[in-house]
Amino acid sequence: MSLSWYVVETHPRAEARAEMHLRRQGFETYLPRYRKQRRHARRREDILAPLFPRYIFVAMDTALQRWRTIHSTLGVARLVAFGAFPAPVRGSVIQEIREREAEDGLIRFTLGPDPARGDAVRVTDGLLESCQGFFEDITDSERVAVLLDILGRKTRVVLHRSSVAMA
Repeated sequence: MSLSWYVVETHPRAEARAEMHLRRQGFETYLPRYRKQRRHARRREDILAPLFPRYIFVAMDTALQRWRTIHSTLGVARLVAFGAFPAPVRGSVIQEIREREAEDGLIRFTLGPDPARGDAVRVTDGLLESCQGFFEDITDSERVAVLLDILGRKTRVVLHRSSVAMA
């Protein structure tokens, strides 16, 4: 069989359900995930989130497999297509995504080098979102100290590392 990769659009938050039902039908699937922090009611928790929400990859041979059954699979909204036939994805795209996987199968993002003291940064989420300031220090493995200009005064704020990006 000559397998090619295709993209399946799922219903909202139904990626795992669609993947399970496609596998039961004999299709090879790939659902890249990463560890994400979710905040709710002043708590943070780690969850596994899809890298591409509402999309999964499926490998199939359109000449030999009954690919039209994908449209009626539970959790699937549609097979991404151009006209009447599914649109293939280059295998190198899937390979590049898989190369970013760690031992546990989750996608890892490289944050790049740590900023140096005095580098311009901006806050990316939370109450101080869009505020700009200067990097001061790394307090521990999860938190950084930033100097923000609040009401005309430099104020030291300690934020979660993922909440700060280079400006």
